Amino acid sequence: MKKINIINGPNLNLLGKREIEIYGKKSLDDIINECQKIAHDLNIKLSFYQSNSESEIIENIQNSNSFDGLIINAGAYTHTSIAIHDALMVLNIPKIEVHISNIYNREEFRKNSFISSSVNGIIAGFGTDVYKISIQSINYLLKNHENRQKNIR
Repeated sequence: MKKINIINGPNLNLLGKREIEIYGKKSLDDIINECQKIAHDLNIKLSFYQSNSESEIIENIQNSNSFDGLIINAGAYTHTSIAIHDALMVLNIPKIEVHISNIYNREEFRKNSFISSSVNGIIAGFGTDVYKISIQSINYLLKNHENRQKNIR
């Protein structure tokens, strides 16, 4: 069974309560429940983590070596944290950055992501479905990696 770590940054614990016109009505718990259903069908075990603390997010990334893949919504730290970028660069597993809103269709400061260059892909602008899409995408990356390894042998 593959294991995927899903990390959520600051204020994502307030989903369903904050800026509903941008982030929707679903809570983080609602998203977790939806993701668990998809993961079950794909035979994937998910671990969810949320913190408003940059240092705690970095520690969680650094402790993700036992996972097969990582999905991160770094929230506002996307646009400010070189430290999260650096932690992601050390991690040698498939990584996907997600954003509920289309960050390129918002305020100018949101259009810059410090973490994009440290991940395999970015999924943005599909509402809370970005999490479900990212699980399927990580699964795709992992299957392709396995197939490449088989072909090398």
